[in-house]
Amino acid sequence: MAQTDADRFAASYSAHFRQQDQNPCAFFPGVLATLKDLRASGYILAVATGKSRAGLDRVLAAAGLVGFFDGSRCADETLSKPHPLMLEELLSQFDVKANDAIMVGDTEFDLAMAESAKIPAIGVSYGAHELDRLLKYKPIACLDAFSDIKLYV
Repeated sequence: MAQTDADRFAASYSAHFRQQDQNPCAFFPGVLATLKDLRASGYILAVATGKSRAGLDRVLAAAGLVGFFDGSRCADETLSKPHPLMLEELLSQFDVKANDAIMVGDTEFDLAMAESAKIPAIGVSYGAHELDRLLKYKPIACLDAFSDIKLYV
């Protein structure tokens, strides 16, 4: 099968991105400690990301979190956000009902995905999208500090 211009462009972009992304950015303040507290309390923690599997694995390795999350779904493994399939697959994997889960996100795509999957959502005000974009999806909360999630679980 002949490689198209789009395929060549995508491969080139991916190679350049990986070269520039050797040191993924740090977690926002309080995120890692709160995730560790939630994990220690017995919560199932999963990632639904628009990153590729290679990208997520690179971030987790750089953060020393390989094996930390119970499950994950990446955009190159299933339908991407805002389609709810990522979340539906994770719910099925852990035999969890939608109303017993919480999706935490920093983009309207995250919250739209949660809404479509009928999962309660929490927005974080300091991520990629502005607060007004998140509020359109009526999350149960929009947090300024990730540690405040403990008030909702």
